[in-house]
Amino acid sequence: MSEGEQAIHPEVKVVYRLTGLTCADCAAKFEREVKKAPGVIDARVNFGASKLTIRGKALPPEQINQLGAFDGIRVKEDPTEDGRRIPWYRERQALFTGGSLLLILFALGAKGAGAHESVIVGLFLSAVITGGWETARKGLPGLFRHRFDMNALMTVAVAGAIGIGYWEEAAVVAFLFGVSETLQIYTSDKARSSLQSLLDLAPRKAVIRRNGEELNLSVEEVKVGDTLLVRPGEKLAMDGRILRGVSSLNQAAITGESVPVFKEAGDEVFAGSLNGDGFLEVEVTKRAEETTLSKIISMVEEAQEKRAPAQAFVDRFAKFYTPAILLLSLAVLLIKPMVFGIIWQDALYDALALLIVACPCALVVSTPMAIVSAIGNAARNGVLIKGGIHLETAGSLNVIAFDKTGTLTWGEPAVKEVVTFDGADRQQVLAIVAGMESMSEHPLARAVVRRAEAEGVVPAGAEEFQAYPGRGAEAIVDGRLHRIGSPRWVLSEHISGRTRQRIEELENQGYTVVCLNVEDRLLAVFALADEVRGTSREAVRELKQAGIHPVMLTGDNSRTARAIAAEVGMDEYRGELLPEDKLEAVQELKESHGKIAMVGDGVNDAPAMAAADSGIAMGGAGTDTALETSDIVLMADDLSKLPFTIRLSRAARGIIRQNIIFSLVTKFLAVYLVFPGWLTLWLAIFADMGATVLVTLNSIRLLKVKP
Repeated sequence: MSEGEQAIHPEVKVVYRLTGLTCADCAAKFEREVKKAPGVIDARVNFGASKLTIRGKALPPEQINQLGAFDGIRVKEDPTEDGRRIPWYRERQALFTGGSLLLILFALGAKGAGAHESVIVGLFLSAVITGGWETARKGLPGLFRHRFDMNALMTVAVAGAIGIGYWEEAAVVAFLFGVSETLQIYTSDKARSSLQSLLDLAPRKAVIRRNGEELNLSVEEVKVGDTLLVRPGEKLAMDGRILRGVSSLNQAAITGESVPVFKEAGDEVFAGSLNGDGFLEVEVTKRAEETTLSKIISMVEEAQEKRAPAQAFVDRFAKFYTPAILLLSLAVLLIKPMVFGIIWQDALYDALALLIVACPCALVVSTPMAIVSAIGNAARNGVLIKGGIHLETAGSLNVIAFDKTGTLTWGEPAVKEVVTFDGADRQQVLAIVAGMESMSEHPLARAVVRRAEAEGVVPAGAEEFQAYPGRGAEAIVDGRLHRIGSPRWVLSEHISGRTRQRIEELENQGYTVVCLNVEDRLLAVFALADEVRGTSREAVRELKQAGIHPVMLTGDNSRTARAIAAEVGMDEYRGELLPEDKLEAVQELKESHGKIAMVGDGVNDAPAMAAADSGIAMGGAGTDTALETSDIVLMADDLSKLPFTIRLSRAARGIIRQNIIFSLVTKFLAVYLVFPGWLTLWLAIFADMGATVLVTLNSIRLLKVKP
């Protein structure tokens, strides 16, 4: 686009919800047509989400409808409505196909009864017109524009069969293609059902209190700071924080947890959650498009645009396949009569049969349908997989590395023991620590602050606080530099052997030890314990059964690491790791074991997660960083979803492989059968559209994989 045009049409990004997307190959052609429109810089069709994204100039819906008219692709009149307003069996395509079947049966009956040939031909021709009307309506414009999609090729094949007097076969082929089109509509909708169920989770209306007045508004009109009123049995329309009320909320839409979670004043809640038997007043904290559910839906849709590695092969193959088969059809038409003396009607029949298998529909749809089904199923069960490439990677993992705190354990450690040294006053030590750690968000820091609060200690004033990830923190208290953190970082070389022995005793008992010193003088040691999650042991056991090697990487001391590893059933662990050490450990494991995933929940794990083949974040609900930076997100703090993710990913890889092999074998077999003259029009339609329906149905099986 020229600079002048850019000045007239400033660049914008517009999203359109579509209906009528039933063919992946047709969707690709539609995308190319939209890209050619004046003012459009780029256009992307998301086949799984039935969505068109245009960058550049916004196009009116009428123009988009015109560009997609060749396959009945249209912009939804109401983007919030389900694209399938009427049942598939009441679609025009299904009704015409049913009418075609009745006419074929009448024609066969008339033929059996010895009716005049003109009556039989008339009935078969009526069946062709009825069954092939939709196909011709879409295919003829494509022929005039030299666009050889499936509708255009089928139109040529049926017209050719009529031209050489094969009335019965022309009628049956038109009918069978109508059946396959109807089945494609059904199976495509079925595959998209998991995503549609997400779109339907959050209410479109919300009852809010604003300036003392109750209003029933669309969610787009609700503002941050409004008070959302949620009655028993209602779904939350917005993210927010409870101001008043207590209740149990079913958060399955967000986290995949079917067990309701108790919530009270101050707790965070999510749009799409189902309220139990309490009345809640919730302060809205996010706009409609920023809610956790909206982000999940957006990321699931975007994930389907991130193509899996298998898709690259499919795209390359499909690019050359159709032109090659068209040339082969022409060669069959010319060579068979000229070289082998076959009559031209038979040669034309074989060429028409070959035309039917020229469109690689089954192959094109083989990968995206599987990805749509798998990613949608995962999202419904609280696992966000952010692309086909990450789905395939998860299915080929050999080792999974786990952070300890907040991942294998609850991440809510408690101070079990406080040991003071060198005559330090316990209350004074707690005041210093509370003053320093109140500025930190680290779980160990919060545990120490909670202990000080529990003993009624007033925090001391701390200045110039500085955190050191993986080590600890330091601050100025009463004019002196205090440091709190891991023994390796805090302790000086002058600490007595008895003190070191005491610390080792605590670590051997499985405690995490935090030391406090002032100017190289040890004041106190805090022994903290973190409880292992109930799901950790079972998750590790299932991963081992799946042939995956689990490893724990933690900043805790090796003795604590050994105790936790033994409790969860891990054979390999590495302790006392700084963030850069975790990164190095991941790289070493990748070299020795192959593909690796890193599971974590903190900033300390970010470098290791980025270096791994797959970064998996824990507890993504409400955590923007986890949602945006990782490849896979377990929305709840539930490690049992990890084996489910591995099973689903492996199943998806297997089904994609099955689909591609089946599609290729079917195509090559059909091409082979044309040379001895065994490929009939009926067999060709079964080979092409039957394969498309079968690979789609095979992909839908992924919806049945459950945690």
